[in-house]
Amino acid sequence: MQQGKFKRQLNLADLTFLGLGAIIGSGWLFSAFYGAAYAGSDAWIAWVFGAVAVGLIALVYAELGAAWPRSGGVIRYPEFSHGSLAGYLNGFAYLLATSSVAGIEASAVRQYATHYIPALSLSNGNYTGWGLLVEIVFLALFFLINYWSVNIFGKVNSVVTALKFIMPLLTLVLLLTQLHGSNFSITGASPGGAHGIFTAVASAGIVFSFLGFRQPVEFAGEAKNPQRTVPLAILLSIVLGAIIYVLLQIAFVGAIPASALSHGWGAILNNKNLSNSPFATVALMLGFGWLSVLLFADAVLSPAGTGNIYLSSTARMSYAWSKNGYFYSIFSRVDPRTGLPRPALVLSFILAVVWILPANFHSWSGLVTAVTSATVLTYVLGPVTLSSLRKSAPDHPRPFKLGGHSIIAPLAFVAGSWIVYWSGWTTDRILIALTLGSLILYFAFMDRNHESLQRLKRDWKSGAWVIVYYIVMGIMTYIGSFGPLKHPLISGPWLDSIVVGVLSLIFYYWGVASRLPAAQITTDAEEDLDVG
Repeated sequence: MQQGKFKRQLNLADLTFLGLGAIIGSGWLFSAFYGAAYAGSDAWIAWVFGAVAVGLIALVYAELGAAWPRSGGVIRYPEFSHGSLAGYLNGFAYLLATSSVAGIEASAVRQYATHYIPALSLSNGNYTGWGLLVEIVFLALFFLINYWSVNIFGKVNSVVTALKFIMPLLTLVLLLTQLHGSNFSITGASPGGAHGIFTAVASAGIVFSFLGFRQPVEFAGEAKNPQRTVPLAILLSIVLGAIIYVLLQIAFVGAIPASALSHGWGAILNNKNLSNSPFATVALMLGFGWLSVLLFADAVLSPAGTGNIYLSSTARMSYAWSKNGYFYSIFSRVDPRTGLPRPALVLSFILAVVWILPANFHSWSGLVTAVTSATVLTYVLGPVTLSSLRKSAPDHPRPFKLGGHSIIAPLAFVAGSWIVYWSGWTTDRILIALTLGSLILYFAFMDRNHESLQRLKRDWKSGAWVIVYYIVMGIMTYIGSFGPLKHPLISGPWLDSIVVGVLSLIFYYWGVASRLPAAQITTDAEEDLDVG
């Protein structure tokens, strides 16, 4: 069978819109609400911290993406620097993360569409039979757009993203004209203070909203002039997204009528109208009925655009996982006519459908926690990989070379670890258990010949720090102030966060020291790409 090649058809605008399209999804519709509930008027600080933290990580991937433009690169880079164990664990966590988002966004589309078609949902928000059908139809539409051509996918996404930017910006401008200065002095956030800010970073959808910065890296193998366009697209998408989100948070806090805040910020969690459609409800309260109608319509468009992106991204990840030898080889096949990994696209569609079946995954706040919990641990390997490859592949061309990487990389690792820790025990215990348990698959797919066993011994020596890191982070989330203990063994939120930061630096330098002596850079036949 003739094996196809990925085609380089995505330009800077396409890549930037991929990042922005993933960033401006359902997050903009909900995150400001939960940020205000957790941190009150200080929620903007959580957005600034989230932007800086993810920005540091984005700078790391800007260099990696330009130096090694690979589809599914996020899970392939740890393989280059630390071998199969580190690459596998990172890949499994990322598979959980990316495969869930398309289904989640389809659920969001269905939930908001209920405003027009009540028969789609039950009173508790779960889908009816018709609602489930609508979600599957949306996923099928995402699948078909991706299945036809990467060029069609990129152009459709760019148009959808451009359209869905109109509503956040229009909402922002109108709400900024309705600010009430007294709102910024109202207290009663839950939990409030520094603990509330840290909680908002991990659990209000702030980190979730910024996850789209990795999309240009995922599509680097299909980008025109990736050495220039990939890092630029990463930085542009995260900076523009951060500006929009910080301003939206300020606008939401300042514009919400004081009558809704009579019991403090934490009480808004009990306001069903606000929790189901925050900005649309505020618009109605302010007398902007027409804006509310548009917001309900946009609540369908924004999640749909994001779901489209992540369905495609999951396919690239499955392709990369297969190329690394962790999954069935059929998922690394590329269609020779379209240049698309079609078997991997089919798998991503199936996984997305599976995610929408459990009824407990139909709450946006619950879904955001699930996605974040599956994603945050994939952040931390990037900084270690960057510093390791600087040492193990020093002569490799780096069109974009991150200045001050010896400072930025460890800071990015610490920031990622804080996000993991602040996600809390309930979240981390599930992710860590699933990821470590997935080692069963790792052994199932490994070769048993002598050469493979010797390579396994080498890779375990290089990747053992990842397993220990996961275990230690799990212990910290249990005994710290974000865990289940009524009286945490380490008080918080400052002391325990400092301890996590110190431990993170230890693991960072252990990880760099454990790198493979020589980077194992793979060059796939599919990635001798067509330029046309």
